Amino acid sequence: MGLSDDEWNHVLGIWAKVEPELPVYGQAVIVRLFQVHPETQERFAKFKHLKTIDELKSSEEVKKHGTTVLTALGRILKLKNNHEPELKPLAKSHATEHKIPVKYLEFICEIIVKVIAEKHPSDFGADSQAAMRKALELFRNDMASKYKEFGFQG
Repeated sequence: MGLSDDEWNHVLGIWAKVEPELPVYGQAVIVRLFQVHPETQERFAKFKHLKTIDELKSSEEVKKHGTTVLTALGRILKLKNNHEPELKPLAKSHATEHKIPVKYLEFICEIIVKVIAEKHPSDFGADSQAAMRKALELFRNDMASKYKEFGFQG
């Protein structure tokens, strides 16, 4: 279920527009994740005390974490599914330390697509969104596979 060259061009083309503003996108993604799926916020001890949207939006820690998430994802996307060296340590930390369920990865991936679509409606049409969803599904599937290797059923 790999992506075609054209699909990767869509993915990396839009990512090139996201990358210069990773803190903005990262913050938007994390805030939206916590809004839409409040149970995910409980996984983060450092964010549990943030009760309102304004608190989340003004938190430098939320912005920092969002930047970290999207930076790691960008590195993985740019490897075009040849991401084993990048993915393995990420999967290990998420499986053994953070214990982040695969379902939460599904949530955040869909939110990433929605945030990009809102910020780039003319550059992120149906084909680009479909390609990004496909790339993110590969990422999630590979994370789930690694989770099992690490003994986490997530």
